[in-house]
Parts: sequence; structure tokens; C-alpha cells
Amino acid sequence: MPSIDSLNTLLVEQIKDLYDAEKRLTKAIPKMAKAATNDMLRSALEEHLEETEQQIARLENVFEQLGEKAKGKPCKGMKGVIEEGDEHVKEDYEDDGLRDAVIIGSAQRVEHYEIAAYGTAIAHARLLELDDVVQELEASLEEEKNADKKLTEIAESVVNLDAASEDQEAEEDEESSGGGRRR
Repeated sequence: MPSIDSLNTLLVEQIKDLYDAEKRLTKAIPKMAKAATNDMLRSALEEHLEETEQQIARLENVFEQLGEKAKGKPCKGMKGVIEEGDEHVKEDYEDDGLRDAVIIGSAQRVEHYEIAAYGTAIAHARLLELDDVVQELEASLEEEKNADKKLTEIAESVVNLDAASEDQEAEEDEESSGGGRRR
């Protein structure tokens, strides 16, 4: 691990971390999309996969602008977020809507991690007056924010409502079969 002796070195290390994170996501997003049953959710994930590939290309441009070789360093944070999401998606669900709700939650954890990482890198690039780098990173940050917003809209307008209605139906079934509480 290199010695962090300057803000520029710190920025390079952050870009390496982001690069690895985005590369990991190109493998994780298709798994989430495949597990999703809601068409809007699947479509949003597939669209974000394309954006993730563009973000990798932007990071490669940033490496070039910084005079560095495009090379990631293992992003333990993203690795952990992805592993946690994989665990949850593989659990046994009574209803597809519940799995879709978990997929959205996992995807949003990913987006929030990336939003924080891009925001920090942008702040450092601004201090270093690396305007072209800032521009590349800001484009990716906007895509991450938009993906998070789209996931929230899908959750609030469809998926979470479906998951909640399954709970309501289960309660009604239990009550009608005599399993409900007596008053």
C-alpha cells in the first residue's frame, strides 16, 4: 500500500477504489436484475448496468488525466455491501414482492456508498483544481443520484406496496381460517 503523502495521492487511491467498486457492480447488477420479478425494477437495474459501464470508462479517463494506469484496488466496502445483498436475495421468500423490496434496499445501499465515494473524490479534485476530473466524476455522481431516485420511486409506487399487500392478504387469510385473535 502506498504512502499517502499528498491530496493527489489520496485522490488516486480513491479513484482506484471507485474503479474496483464499479467493476464489481458489473458482475453484481445482472444477478440482481435476474432475481427481480418486477419489470420496472429489472429495467432500472439493466439501465444502470449500462451507466456503470460508462462510469468505468469515465474513471479510465480520470486515470489518464492523472497520469496513472487504470488499475483498481480491492474495495472492501463495496465487496461487503454486495455480499450482504447477495445473502438477502438468496433467502427464501413467501412472495416475489418481498424479494424485490430486498433487491431495491440492497441496490440503494450500493448507490449511497457510491454517492459518498464520488462526492469525496469530487471535493478533493476541486481542491486540486482538476476541473476535467471534477467534470467526469460529477457526471457519474449524477447518474448514481438518479438511479437512487428511480429505485425510491419504484419502491414507493409499486414494490413496497406489493410487499405490504401480501402481508395484508396473509393476515386476512389467517383471520378467515380461524387463526386470528378472538376479541
